[in-house]
Amino acid sequence: MQKRHILVVGTFLLSLLLYIDRTCISTAKGPIVAEFGLSDKQFGWVLSAFALGYALLQAPSGALADKMGSRMVLTTVVTLWSIFTGLTAAAWNLASLVIVRFLFGAGEAGAFPGMAKAVHSWIPQKERGLVKGINFSASRIGAAVTMPILPLVITALGWHLTFVVLMFVGFVWAAAWWVWFRDNPADHKSISQAELDLINESHAAEIAGKEDTPDRGQGISYFNSANMWLMMGQYFASNFTFFFCLTWLFPYVKNTYNLSYEQAGFYAMVPLLGGALGNVVSGALVDLLYKLGYKSWSRRLPAIIGFTLASIGLLMSHGQAEVFGAVLWLTIGVFGADMTLSPSWSFCIDIGGKHAGKISGTMNMAGNLGSFFVALAFPYLQAWTGGPEAFFYICAGLNAVAILLWILSNPKKLIAT
Repeated sequence: MQKRHILVVGTFLLSLLLYIDRTCISTAKGPIVAEFGLSDKQFGWVLSAFALGYALLQAPSGALADKMGSRMVLTTVVTLWSIFTGLTAAAWNLASLVIVRFLFGAGEAGAFPGMAKAVHSWIPQKERGLVKGINFSASRIGAAVTMPILPLVITALGWHLTFVVLMFVGFVWAAAWWVWFRDNPADHKSISQAELDLINESHAAEIAGKEDTPDRGQGISYFNSANMWLMMGQYFASNFTFFFCLTWLFPYVKNTYNLSYEQAGFYAMVPLLGGALGNVVSGALVDLLYKLGYKSWSRRLPAIIGFTLASIGLLMSHGQAEVFGAVLWLTIGVFGADMTLSPSWSFCIDIGGKHAGKISGTMNMAGNLGSFFVALAFPYLQAWTGGPEAFFYICAGLNAVAILLWILSNPKKLIAT
């Protein structure tokens, strides 16, 4: 097996763990709410605290990955967020739970920017779409298996011990990453010369094929780039859609269709599996279009298709009389929303160059502000309007706007060199 393929296995497992840890709080909602006496609105603040911490530390974490390398940053952030996963079990009231989940989100913030930096260093450009698709599919699979399996684990171990077990799993990954990974492929003792030449040739061709700009990625000057703002806007819409699945989908289907705990876990899993498939399909499409010579459209077209499906799926899912119909349309919507991830991160890696961590982290910061708002928007809009209709309409509208943002984007316009 090529060493860069082992890297992909490692980042796949990291994405899997990332979303198991992240989604666990949603599946544990029942016992946590019962223990602390929380309302849906109060629990919304617990969910949004994670998203806020995650969003605020995205750009700084990306800059750290650019400066210190993915080996140090990913080892550190996985260790930190695993500690706060375990400390979630020590929370004793709403305030302590909000603080711990904020710090947990801050710890997780460096994961995807760190992976983006590693992908830029190790993966040839023509392979990045599928690699990003594989990594994001792992995150959806992690969230999906959490929905039906974690309720059983929580029933058997209790929610406190479940979070402690997940903490130790994170420690194992962090140790393995530190031992195996090197920031520069040339420093890895067992990499072949042929594979190293392939990686280096891709980097040289990538630099030669870009339109350089006066912005060299210093300070905050990259905010002058139209591409940066376009990516931030569309990723806000993508995360606003998907984070609903990580936070409120489980209780939504359970309460709307009067399902048992186990039934709700099964139905909440299906859209997440659709998202995993959307990531792989999109990643393959990104690479196929790129190899056929459609370099700009290899980033634009999969995202445009994805946001179109997301808008349609969200509009059609609302008001379905049966849970099967609602989940089917939601699965189509999430499949579409997740088709936007591979092109989004490939786009940022393309335009970011050696500053890929900072650029992708900035986009992810904006996206997770969308996550912050959706965690609160769903319970508050439902309380104000008496139902979920307004939420689904707003979500579909954001996806429609994102289509225009992608049409205006230019993946050949380099931000940082």
